[in-house]
Amino acid sequence: MNYTSHTEPHFSGRNNWLRAGILGANDGLISTASLMMGIAATNPHTSTLLLTGTAALIGGAISMAAGEYVSVSGQSDTEKADLHKEHNELKNHPERELQELIEIYRRRGLNQQLAQQVAQALTRHNALEAHARDEIGITETMQAKPFQAAAASATAFCIGAILPLAISIISSPSTVIPALAISTVTGLALLGYSAAKLGGAPTIPAIIRTTLWGIFALTCTGLIGYFFDTAN
Repeated sequence: MNYTSHTEPHFSGRNNWLRAGILGANDGLISTASLMMGIAATNPHTSTLLLTGTAALIGGAISMAAGEYVSVSGQSDTEKADLHKEHNELKNHPERELQELIEIYRRRGLNQQLAQQVAQALTRHNALEAHARDEIGITETMQAKPFQAAAASATAFCIGAILPLAISIISSPSTVIPALAISTVTGLALLGYSAAKLGGAPTIPAIIRTTLWGIFALTCTGLIGYFFDTAN
């Protein structure tokens, strides 16, 4: 029987960009649509509504990128500190580090002899890489990438925020509120579905999660705008 070598793709390899992308799009859609819903409930001029949506898109995208960059940079700094510490340990106590690696493989099910052979082979190949992966849990796939996360978040936020902005442009003042509500819930359902499919998860729970939070946000801001307009 012939076997061919292949690399099997896994959903976890998408975690970095998928988390940032879905979070950004979801935030962009909900926050922008909710803000515009609250303003729309006060019966503003169309230009005021568009200005509100545009400001929400630009400010939100920058805020999302900055927040994601700072957060992931902190994770990256921690990883670098761990790698630096491990490098020093390998330099000053190589035998002790080898024993640590042997014990890790032994706990995973290898017998003592095989665990020692594997640890020695991986140490000769790249000791720091072996300890980073098997002792600390840092791999190239899961490694923090601040710029990638920031760019994905900002771009996704803009994509999410564009929908309510576009709806407000093409809708008349009398239909803008229901149009915002319907388009936002539909967009959130599509986001939940896409996130679940890309992550290999069940789609129905993901759709329910995103749409319920969206409906809650739209309702809250819409009521606030309505009551403030009534008060005036």
